[in-house]
Parts: sequence; C-alpha cells; structure tokens
Amino acid sequence: MQADFDMQNTLLRRTITDLVDDNYVYAHVLYYFGIRFYEYADDTLEQVCRRRGLDATQLIRSLENALNTPQNTAPVLEALPVDLVVEYLRHAHAVFIKRTLPYMAHLVETLRPETAACVKDLQLLFPLFVEDFIIHIHEEEDTFFRHVQLLQQARNRKVPTGKVFFELEKHSVQHFAMDHETHDDEMAGIREITNQYTLPAGCSQHLKVVFAELKAFETDLITHARVENEILFPKALVLEKEVKDLLRHSAQWN
Repeated sequence: MQADFDMQNTLLRRTITDLVDDNYVYAHVLYYFGIRFYEYADDTLEQVCRRRGLDATQLIRSLENALNTPQNTAPVLEALPVDLVVEYLRHAHAVFIKRTLPYMAHLVETLRPETAACVKDLQLLFPLFVEDFIIHIHEEEDTFFRHVQLLQQARNRKVPTGKVFFELEKHSVQHFAMDHETHDDEMAGIREITNQYTLPAGCSQHLKVVFAELKAFETDLITHARVENEILFPKALVLEKEVKDLLRHSAQWN
C-alpha cells in the first residue's frame, strides 16, 4: 500500500512533458481525460488534475493500465468459430473508427506547420486516408462479413436454400480474399510523406507523438490484416465448402 502511495506521488510530481517522453501512450490517455499534453507541457500531473478537477488516482490507474502489453490473440482466435472471429474484427473496426482515428486526426490537425517540412502534406493527406479507410471498413462489413454471416446461417439451416444459392452465385470467399490484398498497404502514402516516420532533428514532442502513433497504427493494421488473411479467410473457405456440400446433398434429395 505504501509503495503504491509513493509511486502515485512520484507520478503526480512529474511534468506532462516528462511523462510523455517516457511513453507516448501516456499522451493518448491524457487526451481522453481532456488533457492535451502540448498545452500543459511544463505543468505537473498534480497541477493539471487540480486545474481540471480530475481524480488523480483514477488517472494514474489509467496511465498504468495503458502500459499493459496486449496478449497475443492469434492462438485464441484460431480456436474460435468463424462468427466470433468476425465479431472480434468488428470490434477492432469500431475501436479504429471511434477512438484511434479521431485521436490521431486531432494530433495531426493541431501540428504547427513550421514543426517540419512534411506537416502541411500530412495535414492534407491524413483526412483523405481516414475517409478512404472508413469507407473500406464499411464495405468489408457490408459485403464480406455479411457473406460469412449468411454462410454461417446456411450451415445451421436458418436461411432458405435459394437465398444461399443466389449468394454463392454472386460472391465467393476467394474473390473477397483477392480484393482484400489490394488494401493491405493503405499507409504507403503516409510513410512516403514522413520518410518512413523519420523524425527531423530537434523536432517537437508533438511531432514525436504523431509519428509514434502513426507507426503503432500501421503495426495494428498489419496484425489486423494477418488475422483476416491467416485466420478468417481460411475458416471462411472451409465454411463455404461445407455449405456447398450441403446444397449438393440437398439437391440430390430433391
């Protein structure tokens, strides 16, 4: 108990700049408590909490939780049925759209143009990237995820045979997989603008956080794509084959 109290006091005495220098993830946590790290750079965490009327204990707990390393979910997902893998990916999409992208858009928008030569280009490109990315997510959910859901219902004999047959005539998992490959490097333009996220000498902490968030988001997208390519698509192919076998068997009896 005393150790926790001492740790809390240590954090409270540190400036916002020091905290964010330690780990850029702290900036994200502070943002959701209404603290823009670049506006309180020289204030201590305690001063900011008092000024904003925040519960210091709750904020510190959130800062500590943010550093917990996520577990590798691949083995768990591999053991799940295909419909639960789809739900996992839907949840990831929701996090991207509702939390990650708005935060990153705010960081990019509030960068000062004189911070680095790439800032103006980044401020032009990033909103376009976000728009295209969200369109892609909605298209994927409305087409491929819907297709998988229908196949799952067909295997459980919850939809008419004719509806499933018509769906298989229009779409296939293989077609969706080929189309998915064209979206696997969505951040190529941003990498080019930022010179592979290379920080210019003497850059601001704000730009450091932006580049760190961009790199982390790209890593998340790579992991997300692997789940789709290496887990969801193989499971969906097996499911599709099972449904086709059911249809052939049904046709033989009619």
